[in-house]
Amino acid sequence: MLKKTYIIAVLCLCIAMMYACSKNQDNEVPADVNIAFRVPANFPAPAYHFEDNKLTNAGFALGKKLFYDARLSADKSVSCGSCHQQFAAFANLDHKVSHGVENCQGKRNAPPLFNLAWQKAFFWDGGVKNLETSPLNAFTDTCEMRTDIATVIAFLKQTAPYPELFQKAFGTTDINSQLILKSLAQFTGVLVSGNSKYDQVVRKENSAAFTSTELAGYNLFKDKCASCHTEPFFTDFSYRSNGLDVQSADEGRSHITGVATDFGKFRVPTLRNIEYTSPYMHDGRFYSLDEVLEHYNSGVKPASNLDPLLKNGIPLNTLEKEQIKAFLKTLTDHEFIKNTLYSES
Repeated sequence: MLKKTYIIAVLCLCIAMMYACSKNQDNEVPADVNIAFRVPANFPAPAYHFEDNKLTNAGFALGKKLFYDARLSADKSVSCGSCHQQFAAFANLDHKVSHGVENCQGKRNAPPLFNLAWQKAFFWDGGVKNLETSPLNAFTDTCEMRTDIATVIAFLKQTAPYPELFQKAFGTTDINSQLILKSLAQFTGVLVSGNSKYDQVVRKENSAAFTSTELAGYNLFKDKCASCHTEPFFTDFSYRSNGLDVQSADEGRSHITGVATDFGKFRVPTLRNIEYTSPYMHDGRFYSLDEVLEHYNSGVKPASNLDPLLKNGIPLNTLEKEQIKAFLKTLTDHEFIKNTLYSES
């Protein structure tokens, strides 16, 4: 009986050790994979370069672990991945605004995270100018992770396996803010979405072709929407008032520039993966593409700084709306959304 009990105990211990090892390896990169930053053939040169932040498997794995670690927040409940969910193209599915520690609700919708290496400014108001420093906002915002970089550093220094992971990634156990931000940039900078049906069509790959409805939608899009949502990123990265309100409740871009005419202006969002990034607009007020299209068709408000291109709205009949929606769905990059390299486990 004692022998049987001993055998069972040993088996349980082995299973527990296997589970622990598996969890420790959740963020490791498979041995046969080399992490690389790849520029799709239909994309221009990026704004961020990895020359001063050498991309490695170990650096990427460290950045990924930090991205998903809720223990970095004040109440250990919120990680970067809490508001940037892979199944929503790293946006926040069904949440109008981001939810932080103690369920604190912010005032803006969490934007999707991909193709960040081509951005020269970040957030809805462009308040940060560098990919590497952008996580500082999430760490320190009182309604997001509500901590500070010194606290994060202290936690990492005394928490296994972080010293070992920093040693693997950067050759040192001297954890500091620069290395934390560089590792996060290695993870987020590699999040490239450029293999949707649209991309394959324009690159003439895999015999991809639009359906007649998608093609009609593409032609409508180029005529009515492309001035702001410019290919290939489907944003021109500018800041505009699109007539959501006569008087915006959020000061928007003017909070950064101090310019009165920037009040209520927000960055033009990318339309890539828009099928999965609802709700829409800076405050998440629209839950469907139908609501978005109807806003431009009949709901544009005469704000004092309304973008001139929207002076008369964007008239769309029922058929045109369906055609544009069909085209927008060709911007979904299923490979990106399902790539297990980016997943928490």
